[in-house]
Amino acid sequence: MDKKKLGKIVDFFFEVGTLQNMRRMHSQVLRLAEETIAEHSFRTAIIAMVLAELEGVDKDKAMKMGLFHDLAEARMGDANFVHKLYVKQDEKRAYTEQLENVPGGSEITTLLDEFNECKTKEAIVAKDADRIDQILLQREYLQNKPGDFKLWHENIAKDLQTESAKELVEKIKERNPLQWVYNFAKIPPEDEK
Repeated sequence: MDKKKLGKIVDFFFEVGTLQNMRRMHSQVLRLAEETIAEHSFRTAIIAMVLAELEGVDKDKAMKMGLFHDLAEARMGDANFVHKLYVKQDEKRAYTEQLENVPGGSEITTLLDEFNECKTKEAIVAKDADRIDQILLQREYLQNKPGDFKLWHENIAKDLQTESAKELVEKIKERNPLQWVYNFAKIPPEDEK
């Protein structure tokens, strides 16, 4: 492999690494939220795989969409819904240029195009996974502010499209984010007593 191509690949790896340093912009209003774009993408990919299994669609494709869906934010930053009222972003240009001459880049570009069009079952599942991660985050950070959680939850949950996602977010709404730890101490969940 020529040195220029190797350099492009290594540069891409370093650029992807910057997502570990970039805080998501909901931290502007959720002061304690410290989640990075990389952390969000990781959990979204896992949610997409599980949700795809529940919905009977291609889980590898949905998981890849979930993993790469915010890749362009390494160049554009993460704009929250207020920013988007004022700032125009060219996401397609960002990820197309990022992935140019990267092995597998054309596959990822195609997946991101499909994700953004949100017409296929896998894209719908991946988008629902993105929304579920946001709802989980809200539950984690707003568990002591039920009124605020309800407003944020309803705002995002209204856009869910799959039945499995809708069922999951109803359970998220009532579940303690620490229940997975309490299970080790055999403390029953409040929502199942």
